Amino acid sequence: MQRVAVDPEVPAEVAELFRRNARLLSRIRAGWQPGPVPAREERKSRAPKVRIVVLSGVLLGLLAVNIGRLPFFLIGMLAFVALIGTLASRQFPEGGEEDDDADDYEISRHAHWYEGRYLLPEDFDDAAGPLLERAGQAVDTVMRSRVNALGMLDDVRNSVMLPAEEWQIARLLAKLSALRGEHRDLLYGGSTPEVAAAMEPLERALAASEAAVVARVEALERYARHVAEAERALRAHEQIERLRERLPRYEELLAETGADSAAVPEIDRLAGDAGRLERALRDSVRSAHEAFRHLDGPPGDGPSVLG
Repeated sequence: MQRVAVDPEVPAEVAELFRRNARLLSRIRAGWQPGPVPAREERKSRAPKVRIVVLSGVLLGLLAVNIGRLPFFLIGMLAFVALIGTLASRQFPEGGEEDDDADDYEISRHAHWYEGRYLLPEDFDDAAGPLLERAGQAVDTVMRSRVNALGMLDDVRNSVMLPAEEWQIARLLAKLSALRGEHRDLLYGGSTPEVAAAMEPLERALAASEAAVVARVEALERYARHVAEAERALRAHEQIERLRERLPRYEELLAETGADSAAVPEIDRLAGDAGRLERALRDSVRSAHEAFRHLDGPPGDGPSVLG
């Protein structure tokens, strides 16, 4: 399912709540509202009271049967009280649906408070949705990489700038989708040559704006590819380093077995491989930094009519 785009300024716990509840957010936007939810203290106090009523009725009923001192009609009344208590406990269970209602109420409250700072799948048309997904995947590739976690990239700037860039792309794609929808609606059923001529500059503006957004997505993807290459170089470097640590054991085995001394140079080449991979890793990280610089600019860079 296509992701929910959230302004990085929204608190992380609220953003995660939005991402997990896209369908509920769509219903809230369409006008659905959760019912009133009892206060937490009231919900907590109901179940113990119900249990007391049920237990009291059952104990008194048993007492009346055993000692035979209470009238028969009183026993019936006590049984009725026990029945009412049982029904009440089913009507107001601990947790369950009331907790779900409370969660819906919390999501609804945040949805109204942060209105305009999140975008749902229906905000993007068929062309914009895949572009947003590509941008998100590129950001995820960088943020989840080990080279980023190890500080080999500018992890602090990544954590600030990349979510902001993804949100900016999402915001522009939503505007582009809305304008394209209006454009299609206006031309629905055909148009006169005069209207078609008047619409041509607008169509060119839409195409130019889409190209600008695509360029931003492709810049993110280039950066992600460089990071992925650095990841591969890091893994290879670590594997070769582990092999280098084992070299003395192999050399010792060759000496003890009297094996052909020509094998030693072959093993020694592993050490050279480690040095080359270390240089390749540095080059990959340097390339990633260069790709990052192409992203590092004011959010509004580039021509766009979406603003």
